[in-house]
Amino acid sequence: MKFISECSLSKIIYQIQNKELTSEKLIDNLCDKLDQWDSKIKALLPETNRRERLQNDLIELYDKFSDPNERPILFGIPIGVKDIFHVNGFKTKAGSDLPSEILIGKEAKVVTKLKQAGALIMGKTITTEFAYFHPGATCNPHNLAHTPGGSSSGSAAAVAAGFCPLSLGTQTIGSISRPASFCGTIGFKPSFGRISTSGVIPFSQSSDHIGFFTQDLEGSEIIASILCDDWIEELPEMQRNPILGIPEGEYLQQASQEVLSCFRRYIDVLKQKGFIIKSIPAFDNIDEINDQHKLMNAAEFAEVHKNWVLEFKDLYHQASLELIEKGKQVSAKILKNAIIGRTQLRKDLEQFQKKHEIDLWVSPSAVTTAPHGLDSTGDPAMNLPWTYAGIPTISIPFGFSSKLPFGIQFSSNFNSDEKLFKLVKRLL
Repeated sequence: MKFISECSLSKIIYQIQNKELTSEKLIDNLCDKLDQWDSKIKALLPETNRRERLQNDLIELYDKFSDPNERPILFGIPIGVKDIFHVNGFKTKAGSDLPSEILIGKEAKVVTKLKQAGALIMGKTITTEFAYFHPGATCNPHNLAHTPGGSSSGSAAAVAAGFCPLSLGTQTIGSISRPASFCGTIGFKPSFGRISTSGVIPFSQSSDHIGFFTQDLEGSEIIASILCDDWIEELPEMQRNPILGIPEGEYLQQASQEVLSCFRRYIDVLKQKGFIIKSIPAFDNIDEINDQHKLMNAAEFAEVHKNWVLEFKDLYHQASLELIEKGKQVSAKILKNAIIGRTQLRKDLEQFQKKHEIDLWVSPSAVTTAPHGLDSTGDPAMNLPWTYAGIPTISIPFGFSSKLPFGIQFSSNFNSDEKLFKLVKRLL
């Protein structure tokens, strides 16, 4: 049985603004689904009296925005927040057994921004331990026997199941794009630094990205315009169709034959619609890119946890401890080179785009469809180089393989997040 329901953010915004739906009714609808299904999916951390708390929060929101004509765009819309973001009134556990008292911090800037835009907090979504690989309890809403991906597992599953129309996540390797693909949602990862990480427990300060999940591209663009610094609303209209580039070679060959077959099928659909697709040899040093990114992450993860692990080592999962130990072995020189390598890869990709006259890269969002079992969150190899380079990506659901969702990943130049949305809309 699938546990999927429609929950389009842009549609909900329209309905509330046009008085076709009240926020009270929306809260009840979402809580009804949560009460019925989340004991099986386990997307959100349990909360007693959630419905009552949300209705009380809504009353406060009415007081804050008493003029119906002056209410912000997300007024009365509940959202999910990955449990590495600090949120006033909620504990932060980060999927760990460490005492929440040591994890306290100022509310995440993105959470405050969304609250200012009228959003309510549906609740904290389950994550892997400190956003690494040790999975939480969340299941894939399309098939409970399969992983939803990680580390933003609960956030992706919550949106896919229709528990909330928007949920915040993070990506340090592939933690937005991969679960978006596995759960059949849209997942947006901005350019590095375009959305503030303030108030979020870090994994790797050099590669942490704040992003989010929705069921609709229009809704994603609305949220990107709220959260991305210096968002440009109006861009010049491109007078031709965007030209896409496929990064052929060892990078793409990391994907399974099942996924590559789905991907080629999508490319054929685009060609039939008249889009120009170019196959371009890229990432010929993908093993080096993978190693640099992983070593950088390990070193910076070890730095984040160096004091906590001294006191609470027995409360960490073995996978996290192994990453900390690996990070301790990374020399300052290797770390410096890895950080420099991000900028070089970004420049290389831009030069590729100019040389071959392409507007967007297109690739699979994940190596496989959602693997069976909950012991692993899947392989982030399809996402790693784009995250390392810090360029924006959008994962879009394309279809199904073996009754599980499959996503396509689009990438553009650094700080061209607005252009990415504009061009992807033309492809759908």
